[in-house]
Amino acid sequence: MLSLVPIRGLPILGAGDDLAALLIEAFDRDGTRLAEKDIVVVCQKAVSKVEGRTVDLRTVTPSSFALRATSENPDKDPRIVEVVLRETKRIVRMQGGHLIVETGPGWVCANAGVDSSNSGAHDTVILLPVDPDRSAKRLAETLQEHYGVCLSVLITDTWGRPWRQGLVDFAIGVAGMSALLDLRGSHDLDGRELQHTVVAQADGLAAAAGLLMRKSAGVPAVLVRGYDFDVADGSAAELVRPKESDLFR
Repeated sequence: MLSLVPIRGLPILGAGDDLAALLIEAFDRDGTRLAEKDIVVVCQKAVSKVEGRTVDLRTVTPSSFALRATSENPDKDPRIVEVVLRETKRIVRMQGGHLIVETGPGWVCANAGVDSSNSGAHDTVILLPVDPDRSAKRLAETLQEHYGVCLSVLITDTWGRPWRQGLVDFAIGVAGMSALLDLRGSHDLDGRELQHTVVAQADGLAAAAGLLMRKSAGVPAVLVRGYDFDVADGSAAELVRPKESDLFR
């Protein structure tokens, strides 16, 4: 049986807070002890806040490019666009101040993941962690040392998807498991050998946990138990499609 349990009771997070220690305290309050192959899914904003990845918009002066980009959209704050541009490696599409961009690690998403919701202040936006894989690994190492078990940590963010309405949580940081489940060489129910099936298991788990981590729910993390995976030195970078096989660049 696969179970997903919301982790509640964490305080309002700020730069320098020990997220791993706070998660352990939350588990202790609920009487939960992490077990072998548990998966702890943590929302990106919790990680970004403790790592100081926030920007006070009052300190931002928009560039001429940001001002031009928002000239036809008075509802779009040019300071936010400026922050997005600073986090951007490549602009994929831009229209009316709305940007789809590629970030440094290779993620393609709206506004480089820059978000003002649940930021804690009106003039503050939250950025993605600099290295979500490293952040996930640090959390996993601390939790594994405390509980004496092998487990996985996923860091997630909520993004839109091409060709489909609605937002879904994706994995942007992975530790303790492979982000991909390679089923090539196995067989379907008809005995046919699978040639191309590689499942984005980290994204699937992120999406499931995301159902419990709504923006107004106050749930920064979810414990997933019962999903069988092979312990591995995983990385969310596995999920980025290589340029040579990306037909939409």
